[in-house]
Amino acid sequence: MSDWSVLLVGGASGSGKSTLARPVAAARGAVLVEVDDLVLATQAVTTPDSHPDLHHWRRHDADRLGPEGVADGLITVARALAPAVDAVIADRLDAGVPLVLEGDYLLPEHCARWVERDRRVRAVFVREPDADRVRRNYLGREPESGDQVRRAECSAYYGDLLAAEAEKHGLPVFAARPWHDAAERLAALL
Repeated sequence: MSDWSVLLVGGASGSGKSTLARPVAAARGAVLVEVDDLVLATQAVTTPDSHPDLHHWRRHDADRLGPEGVADGLITVARALAPAVDAVIADRLDAGVPLVLEGDYLLPEHCARWVERDRRVRAVFVREPDADRVRRNYLGREPESGDQVRRAECSAYYGDLLAAEAEKHGLPVFAARPWHDAAERLAALL
C-alpha cells in the first residue's frame, strides 16, 4: 500500500465500503472509525434546537422521502458533521496513528480538500450501482429488517451522486465487486 496515514472511504450504504475498509485497516495496522459513530457522538452532546442539521433525521422520516430527499438529508448531515470529521483526521495526522475513516456521511467535496491539503491523506469512493445488489447486501447484514427495496433504490441513487461528485473532484471511484481481489485492487489504486 502507498504511503498514506489517513484513508477516507466514502460511499452509499450497502456499497461494500465497510466490508472493504476492515481488511485494509487491519493490513495497515490502522484504527478503523465509522462515521456513523461520530454522528451518534455529536448528537449525544447536542440538541435538535442547537444543531438542527446534525439531527436532521429526527425531524424528517426517510421512509416518506424519495431518493432525492434522502440524498439531500444525507448531505445536510454530512456538511454539519464536517467539523467533527476534521477534528478526527487532524488528530490522527498529528499523532501519527494510521486511520481508516469510512461512511456514507463523507462527501467528495470534503475529502478532496483533505487530499489537496495533506499528501498523507487518500480518499476513495466505493460504488455499487446495482440497487438489487444493495438490496441483497441489506438482506445479508440486516435480515431482521426484511426486504429493503426502497432503501436500496435510495442508496443506489445516492451512490451515483457521490460517484459523480468524486469524479468531478478527481477522486477515485472504486467497485468493490468482485470481492475476491477487492483489497488488492484498492491497494494498487492507492
